Amino acid sequence: MQMIKRYKGKQSAKDLPKLEELQKELYRERYKRRFLRILRRTVDALIVVAAVAAIIATLVFPVLQIAGTSMEPNLNDGDIVVLAKTDKLETGDLCAFYYSNKILIKRVIATPGDYLWIEPDGTVFVNGVELDEPYVRDKALGECDIEFPYQVPENAFFMMGDQRETSIDSRSSVIGCVAADHTIGKILCKFWPLSDFEWLG
Repeated sequence: MQMIKRYKGKQSAKDLPKLEELQKELYRERYKRRFLRILRRTVDALIVVAAVAAIIATLVFPVLQIAGTSMEPNLNDGDIVVLAKTDKLETGDLCAFYYSNKILIKRVIATPGDYLWIEPDGTVFVNGVELDEPYVRDKALGECDIEFPYQVPENAFFMMGDQRETSIDSRSSVIGCVAADHTIGKILCKFWPLSDFEWLG
């Protein structure tokens, strides 16, 4: 009987990978898996942070961009501000409110029940006391068609822009006083441009 030797598939020792090569390949695989795991965790964390930030920005601290010049010199066209949602507003607060499917920003001048008087030169009196308005650069009566003394209705606020000559606000019956349930909140700070960062709340 003839014996047949099988050499198929037999490898010499020099054809086998060395131990160092196996260790390097194992290290690369482990590093790749660890990198992918860290990357996935980082992406997941960023998604969560972005979602939380979006919720906070929408429900608690909305961010608004100023459009127009009615609040100059304190808020300029293009400025970006942070708003705090609240229904507790006081005289002097910068307030955002809904008007005709838009968001407007004006300053609270008088609160519910207050009596208001504005002189022809633009000097404002609330409950018989002249209002201190360091935020106004140039006083003016502006567009005004209401009669004085004027009492602010309950559950409403009398709002005016800081640019008194051109601002259309509660002095005009077109807008009138702002109902409390139309207010969004007050401006906390102006953060853009960064060079003009300022706390306003």
